[in-house]
Amino acid sequence: MLSIASLGKKTKKSTISPYRDRVYIIKDIILKLVDYGALNQTSLISFCGLNLKKHRSILFELELNELVTKSETTSGHRTITVYKPTQKGIEFCNKIIGPYEKMFPRQRHQQRSEDIKPIVIENSQEYHGNSNSVNDDQKCFTEIGQPTMVTLKEISPTR
Repeated sequence: MLSIASLGKKTKKSTISPYRDRVYIIKDIILKLVDYGALNQTSLISFCGLNLKKHRSILFELELNELVTKSETTSGHRTITVYKPTQKGIEFCNKIIGPYEKMFPRQRHQQRSEDIKPIVIENSQEYHGNSNSVNDDQKCFTEIGQPTMVTLKEISPTR
């Protein structure tokens, strides 16, 4: 039952949105600017899926570090802010962020853990010549493929 105090209050729906690292936000901004050449602030924020209040500091830092340029033009009483990529920003994206993303790819938060089936992969090959050798009665587990969750189980030697 609703009370008088609760009337007029908006109920907040909880939506789970995936977290995006700052590095990937920067890459998305630079790539959108490269794709379109130049974008006004509203379009850039919208195309990158950002919130201007939360992410204005990132745009400021990109401009401060000369990775993007910002130009403001006045049209009547409105000020239009346009962002463009710089050569330094494009090189930064290609030389630093690109290899970073190859090494640490973005996580797929949309995929639920129930969809990932546990797989146990056993490798019972013998290794000789070093102190870390694996005997026939021991098993070595490895992970193969993505997305794979490897389940490790205890194996006691049979003697």
